[in-house]
Amino acid sequence: MNHAWTVLRKELLDGIRDRRALASVLLFGPLFGPVLLGVMLAVGIEVGLDDAERPIRVPVIGGQSAPNLMNHLSQYLIDLDHDAYAEIEALREDVRSGALNVGLVVAEDFGEALQSGAPARLWVVADDSNTSAHNSAGRLRRALNAYGRMVADARLHLRGIDPAFTKPLAVLSDDQSTPASRAVALLGMMTYMLLLSVMVGGVAAAIDATAGERERGSLEPLLALPVAREALVVGKTGAAALFMAASAAIAILSFAVAARLLPLADLSMRANFTPAVCAAMYLALLPFAALGASALTLVASFAKTFKEAQSWIGFAMLAPTLPILILVVKPLQASAPLMLVPGLAQHLLITGLIRGEAMDPLHLLVSAMSMLSLAALLTLFTLRRYRSEKLLV
Repeated sequence: MNHAWTVLRKELLDGIRDRRALASVLLFGPLFGPVLLGVMLAVGIEVGLDDAERPIRVPVIGGQSAPNLMNHLSQYLIDLDHDAYAEIEALREDVRSGALNVGLVVAEDFGEALQSGAPARLWVVADDSNTSAHNSAGRLRRALNAYGRMVADARLHLRGIDPAFTKPLAVLSDDQSTPASRAVALLGMMTYMLLLSVMVGGVAAAIDATAGERERGSLEPLLALPVAREALVVGKTGAAALFMAASAAIAILSFAVAARLLPLADLSMRANFTPAVCAAMYLALLPFAALGASALTLVASFAKTFKEAQSWIGFAMLAPTLPILILVVKPLQASAPLMLVPGLAQHLLITGLIRGEAMDPLHLLVSAMSMLSLAALLTLFTLRRYRSEKLLV
């Protein structure tokens, strides 16, 4: 045990001495994700709120045929421009080129059709492949649908029919979400970035433990010392795990700060990042850090150079985060069997905490035992590798 502690201190000192690598794994890695996610969400929220509150400009052709409709649209913060286009082809060309988000064309017989009870034709001219135009086109379509419903109700009243007669169902909304649970929809990417930050934290230590020392020529003298291979493996893996644990703490604190700076209250959301929640997140990530450290140390033992180790470890870092992609096509509820899956277990535990749910002790225990068991298995493979003469070849 003393030898393992000595190796651990040696690896930690080596990692701390490399200031650039240390800054990269403990500052850039854990901070980049929160900053990137915070900026993206802040810009998206501000743009969404701004689009919902500001008037939109809509050029109209044939608006004189529907004066009541034009008055109705103006109540929805839609500024109508009747003089911008005389020909529909010019309007279509500007929509195709992206110079214009949306336009409206009203049929010449719009008024006559309404009076006769026939469908009155109009066209929303938009490019559905232009994502920047979706908000404007959507607002215009919603306003037109509202006018259509209003005209239909008026027709029924004129015929002595209660409009409610045509609506046999009253579908009411009983929303059971909370401000914290609604925030999960925006903060869903956070767990992916958290796991990635944890893995990034141990990259330098894991690579330097074997590939780096082999390239410098210090691995063979180290193996010649009267130190048990078990102590070497435990010390090197433990150093990587400690760096990952530090990276996890920095990333969680960074996300907590970033979430509090976001204007979530404007969307009736709340970031549930209390000190207790942050501590529970950290507790859920610690077993994953042990698994990540053992996996990266094993992969690095097969590399002959630092550069080769970086190539292999790039794939190893992504592997534990891939199970989260399952949730994109099939949402899953937390259960004990799912706690056996690395990455997915941490995602389910953390998102539950963000929603304000209490962490199930059984789920946490199953997750921890699963991660630690896999970490022990990978450590045994690493030990077998260190006992082989092929390690120096």
